[in-house]
Amino acid sequence: MINSTIISSVEVIAFDADDTLFINEPYFEEAERKFCVLFQDYLSHQSLSNMLFKTQVDNLPLYGYGIKGYVLSMIEAAIKITNGTGSTKMMSKILEIGKELAQQPIVLLDGVEDTLAQLHGKYKLIVATKGDLKDQQRKLHDSGLGHYFHHIEVMSEKAELNYEKLFNRLDINSANFLMIGNSLKSDVLPVLNSGGWAIHVPFHTTWEHERIDHEIVHNNFRSCKKISDILPLLL
Repeated sequence: MINSTIISSVEVIAFDADDTLFINEPYFEEAERKFCVLFQDYLSHQSLSNMLFKTQVDNLPLYGYGIKGYVLSMIEAAIKITNGTGSTKMMSKILEIGKELAQQPIVLLDGVEDTLAQLHGKYKLIVATKGDLKDQQRKLHDSGLGHYFHHIEVMSEKAELNYEKLFNRLDINSANFLMIGNSLKSDVLPVLNSGGWAIHVPFHTTWEHERIDHEIVHNNFRSCKKISDILPLLL
């Protein structure tokens, strides 16, 4: 753990949703595997994976994050892979993969509900996540965790400006805000740069686009192995 000193100035605690509260990335990895199997006669698994990733990242400014944008990127990548000769059956299969992705069960990560229960009433708890609005609302509803949260914020991008807008909406100072999440790029760096606090709780797998290649050293930064480890820092 990095810096175990208790955090005393926090009033609002924001939790990322995907791979912080419940499982998400493994479902996308399985969808990618199915995509690569579908087009294995055209390119190697690695080449297919790289093309899908590049297409998805290139489309983020248009589609944002989430399942719908991912499906559109799979279709676009398929057209490139097959030079426009992909069958209707293939495209239908991509849509099936997307629908399966949208109906995956909500599996809470270990310790999540107990941690929320212990913090509830002592802090104002919110969700700050990104992705498709409808899908995130469905997941939070199905998770059974909604009653712990005062506010749910679904951002198009977790950038400094969007966090600062969140501070203004909640009428709080950044020094009183703590963000907890599995992504150093989205949940930690922009919050620290905005004057807030951040705790990184890593998940066993991380989407390549969310990775950074440098260590974070900051007075307002903490790192925990699992979500229940945040409690000694806050209670």
